[in-house]
Amino acid sequence: MSTSAAPGPGGAALDPAALDPAAFDPAAFDPAAPFRCSPKVAVRPESFGALVYHFGTRRLSFLKTPELVDVVSGLEHHPSVHAAIEAAGVEQSQRPAYLRALAGLAANGTIEERS
Repeated sequence: MSTSAAPGPGGAALDPAALDPAAFDPAAFDPAAPFRCSPKVAVRPESFGALVYHFGTRRLSFLKTPELVDVVSGLEHHPSVHAAIEAAGVEQSQRPAYLRALAGLAANGTIEERS
């Protein structure tokens, strides 16, 4: 689970506001679907957000806002990504940035659609 600019070779630091709007591909990521953290991912909360380690890819990433940590941690408890964002109290104006960050997390396998 990672949030900040674009992913780098040593990991990604994802800040929802810093992601390129083109990175959100609605065809590849459906925020109306239910998601969860991958079972191959460990999240360690930190004062800035969280460290995320993917045991499959051995990639270390960062979630750079506590709100994004709340969204990612809450995914499994909500029927959709939209519901998790709502429950975390993300302001309406920030939601597109969060959707882009979550699309990036889905693309790198940090979060996955659940059945």
